Amino acid sequence: MLLLAASGAAAGEVTVAVAANAAEAVEALAADFEQRTGHRVTVTVGSTGKLYAQILHGAPFDVFLAADQERPRLLVEQGLAVEDSRRTYAIGQLVLWSSDPTIEATPETLRTGSFRRLAIANPDLAPYGAAARNVLRELGLWESLRSKIVVGENVGQSFTMAASGNAELGLVALSSVISPRNGREGSYWEIPEHLHRPIRQDAVLLGRAGNTAARAFHLFLSSPKALATIESFGFVVDGQRRPIHTR
Repeated sequence: MLLLAASGAAAGEVTVAVAANAAEAVEALAADFEQRTGHRVTVTVGSTGKLYAQILHGAPFDVFLAADQERPRLLVEQGLAVEDSRRTYAIGQLVLWSSDPTIEATPETLRTGSFRRLAIANPDLAPYGAAARNVLRELGLWESLRSKIVVGENVGQSFTMAASGNAELGLVALSSVISPRNGREGSYWEIPEHLHRPIRQDAVLLGRAGNTAARAFHLFLSSPKALATIESFGFVVDGQRRPIHTR
């Protein structure tokens, strides 16, 4: 907090690269941070894999908020991120969701197979996709449902498939489902955490982040105010998972 207070005297700029599933939360954080400090924040949104590739090719980002732990870890190992700056800013929540009022998003619906398509993110590239595959395997449904599965490049695309009706169900991020921006209703089932590994999303300061604004924003991510904001967008913080329920 001392760093935040001190930084207000000389406004700077920070460029933040964020995974698409956390974009709305980070945009809200950026607005709050700008008001508190006077620094300016530029937010670039994309898939974790593409942002990682851009960083490898010299993209001028100061802070990277990924949808996984792997890419931030690799950046530290490659000397492109500040050592000891990697921290988990959020844990993503996976849900089974349907925007179709005639379909109830429940494990029973998955088991009966009474739908045409189930959208998931690419399990070989996207953390939410890997979690979705694990869930289906734990439920003993991966093989029986494979012919119904449609795959998006990332969890945002799988949400779009389910929202558009191209898939009646989707294993998607809770942050997308509850977003006021999407204006979508329907039903969802929060996946019990024992069915997949936690989707830990790490933030890291990049190697060029020698400016005060970047360090201050990175510090702000761990503040009580920021954690409350992140949680309000459907993420877990401090290991405290929201109650599992349907609506």
